[in-house]
Formats: sequence, structure tokens, C-alpha cells
Amino acid sequence: MTRKLLLTLAISLTPAVFTTACVAADTASPSAPVLKKAQWPFAATEFARFDEPWAMSFLPDGSLLVTEKKGALKHFNVQTRKTATITGVPEVAYGGQGGFGDVLPHPDFAKNQLIYLSYAEEGDGDTRGAAVARARLALAADGSGTLEDLKVIWRQTPKVSGKGHYGHRLAFGPDGKLWITSSERQKFDPAQEMSGNLGKLIRLNDDGSVPADNPFASQGGVAAQVWSLGHRNALGIAFDARGKLWVHEMGPAGGDELNLIERGANYGYPIVSNGSHYDGRDIPDHDTRPEFAAPKVTWTPVISPAGFIIYNGTQFPAWKGSGFIGGLSSKALVRVAFDGDTAREAER
Repeated sequence: MTRKLLLTLAISLTPAVFTTACVAADTASPSAPVLKKAQWPFAATEFARFDEPWAMSFLPDGSLLVTEKKGALKHFNVQTRKTATITGVPEVAYGGQGGFGDVLPHPDFAKNQLIYLSYAEEGDGDTRGAAVARARLALAADGSGTLEDLKVIWRQTPKVSGKGHYGHRLAFGPDGKLWITSSERQKFDPAQEMSGNLGKLIRLNDDGSVPADNPFASQGGVAAQVWSLGHRNALGIAFDARGKLWVHEMGPAGGDELNLIERGANYGYPIVSNGSHYDGRDIPDHDTRPEFAAPKVTWTPVISPAGFIIYNGTQFPAWKGSGFIGGLSSKALVRVAFDGDTAREAER
């Protein structure tokens, strides 16, 4: 876990990450102590450079898989610092916020060599949507490799116009299920509509089938995939040591959120938000509609949250159990402290 934190810092400090950001209207300002570089209790070392990197995951042997937005999947050996290309990847719809998204090994990767990839794909008539594929990773001795038996196991429904707000972050939960953030594609109302899966948090079996105990399973169709709804642009997902799920999402002009996810809950977007529309029109705050689940932390001005981990390593004992969020427009690493079901920004 220590390596993950240090490597995350090293990679996220390269300019390429920030040029791919979802641009927000506000410039973030700190609401907690800001540590200058001389005060950092660690050294950030650059290990490698990538072309528009968006996500990375460790394999059991300590090597890394890294997605590049234009459509490449890289395998990085931490010990030798050599980077190799993985072939057999799906074609991605690159442009705007679209392209390659997340990469995640199966919890039993050491036995089955399965990995999961999310990406934007083209549809009919200039439409696009996120997709998740599963494939078997065959690695060669030199670190290169290929994807075999690739199969799409999930798609955003419906595909729509535009090139923003795909979400498509991936996580495996303690229950062994695959969790997917499906953002609302900048279309607002679909986040409240159960006829599609935009603006939702998705829970699936590892083969893409729907668990029978999902909260809306009895409705069938794409609604059966849904665990929670009313999400805008969810770009971070992590389970804490208790198995509780935390998801952060970008707000509009203000109102970035960190949410504790509950079964079947509605988080209110676009009916409520602690931000405003980009054209200045107000959106009612969460406290005006108590029937919607309220965020545990909000940021105005925004931080533009992107990647998210909850640290459980030993290198930094004071940070054990803290969440770390990469801030895009804020160009910050934001530490969040948890206390049961509450959270607060501790420093950045």
C-alpha cells in the first residue's frame, strides 16, 4: 500500500494528468491546513511517465497496470522501472473526458488472471457511453502481454451525445461484487430515471450478471443493476476497513461531494446540490430536501476530485484509515479523516 501511495503521488504530479481533467468553474481554496512541500512527511519520486494516464492498479506481484486515455494499456515493473505495452485492448472513443478509464484485477487474479477495463465506446449517430470489459491477461517474461477472451459485461444505457461525465470507476467490495460508478453524462435528469443506468452506482457479479439481492432487482432490466441513484460525476470509489463504501463526485459550480453509500439511497442530483449551475442558476441545497441522502463532506470552491484511496499501510501510522483524494483543478492531494459514518477534510 505504501508503494501505491508514493507512486500515485509521483504519477499524479506529471502535467499530463491535469490536462485531462474535467474543468470546473471554481478554483479551489483550502478549508484545512495546507502543507508546503518542505513539510511533506514523504519524498515523491518520479518512477515513470505516461501519455495521459488516467488509472492504475497493482497486480499481486507488485507490478502496475496503467491506462492511457488515448487507448493504451501499459504494464510497469516497479523493480526494473521498465514499461511494456499490453495488446488486445478494446477500441476506445477518445476525446473530451472520454477514452480509457479504469483498470482493476479480479480479487483472485493470481488464480484466474482476469482483469476489468472501463472505457468510452462509440454508439450510433454520434453517441457514446461507458463500457466495462473483462479479459484474461497473459503476461510474457519481458513484461509485455496480451488480453485474451475479452468480453463486454456492462454498458451505460442509453448512449447519448457529448463527451463528458462517464464516471466508470471500478471497485471490488468485500462481498466479492463488482461496483461501477456510472455518471449522468452531463444530461442531468437521467440520474433520477430508472429506465437507464446513468447517474447511478452499479453492483454486479464478477461476470456482469445482476445479484439477486440488489435493491431494485425485482424491477428487472437495467434498474436491477442499480444500488443507488442521484449521482452526478462520480470519479472515486473506495471501501473502508469496516466494508463501508465511500464515493466522491464532482459538483457543478461548487458542491463537490464525498458520500457514504447506502443501499437503495437517492443522493438527489439534479434536484439538489450544494453547488449551482454553471450559468449561475441556483440548485436547492441538500438541507432543503431531507428525503435525499446528504453528502458527508462538500467542497465550495471545488477541488475537482479524481482518484481515491483509503490508506491502510504502515509507513505513515498517523494516516492509517485516512482517505486520499487527488484534486484536479485544486492541484492538491486532499486527506480526509473518517470517524465512523462522518468525515472531514483534515489537510491538503
